[in-house]
Amino acid sequence: MIGEMINCNEDRIAFLDNTTNGIIWLAQGIDWKAGDRIILNDVEFPANVYPFLQLKEKGVEIDFINSTNGIMTAEEIINSIKPETKLISVSFVQFLSGYRIDLEKIGKVCKEKGIIFSVDSIQGLGAVRLDVEKYYIDFLANGTQKWLLGLQGLAFIYVRKELQNIMKSAPIGWLAVKDAWNLLDFDLTTKETAERFQPGTLNNLGIYAFNSSMKIFKEFGFDEIEKQVISNSKYFIDKIEKIGYKSPLHNLPKKHLSGIVSFKSENAQKIFDILSQKKIVCSLREGYIRFAPHFYNTKQEIDLVVDTMKNI
Repeated sequence: MIGEMINCNEDRIAFLDNTTNGIIWLAQGIDWKAGDRIILNDVEFPANVYPFLQLKEKGVEIDFINSTNGIMTAEEIINSIKPETKLISVSFVQFLSGYRIDLEKIGKVCKEKGIIFSVDSIQGLGAVRLDVEKYYIDFLANGTQKWLLGLQGLAFIYVRKELQNIMKSAPIGWLAVKDAWNLLDFDLTTKETAERFQPGTLNNLGIYAFNSSMKIFKEFGFDEIEKQVISNSKYFIDKIEKIGYKSPLHNLPKKHLSGIVSFKSENAQKIFDILSQKKIVCSLREGYIRFAPHFYNTKQEIDLVVDTMKNI
């Protein structure tokens, strides 16, 4: 069902334990040369930064692009490409602002220029649709515990076949080899599928739970889920603006909305504490109050949150 969700063959999917380790596999699996460049931006979640920063030890240069009001656009990424750019890594949805970047626009340019295109999709996948073929994505990492309603300790990666073929330097575990159960043969010939990135025993309990969640997603419909999520987000953004809180996405078209609705406030800690006391689930991150209504949340629940915030 993962393949159906992101439009790829199942042999391009491998299970790992978290998003970070997926990105580490990518960062450490490529044959870097001194002077190669990577494009990141200043509002990425650290999981999509530190594995690449470590590559500076090998002479790789990191180009950090500055965001505006928590937003990094596809155009700004594209305009920052240099002849030495070897990889671009972005979040599908920005974890603070909730901005959904135009992956297709970036992917097309990466395809034309031979740049590896990596996506950290954990903040968006399960709420909004993603197509690895349409968006020319080479690598994707996604934990299952957020929008996909899975458990912590399980993630999956998507690896395009052409990219896997140049990642031969990636570490090899015992289940990565083609004939793993010929236990004493010690043949380093690795699997041709993305399973070569599964080094050892999997989180089978997490996979079982995730599969159960995916059945719910498929039954409800991936497109229907996105419609409901975006409807909730647009409604939420409009409602909080009426009481004086402006989302960074308040004037953007729906194609840039996601399931994350956030705003900055000088009273962020007070707002967070009061909402938490009333058992209203939200997050406080870098001065942002952040909500994440899913497809099963209702407009009435959003109204309750907004009404509570009126009195703070």
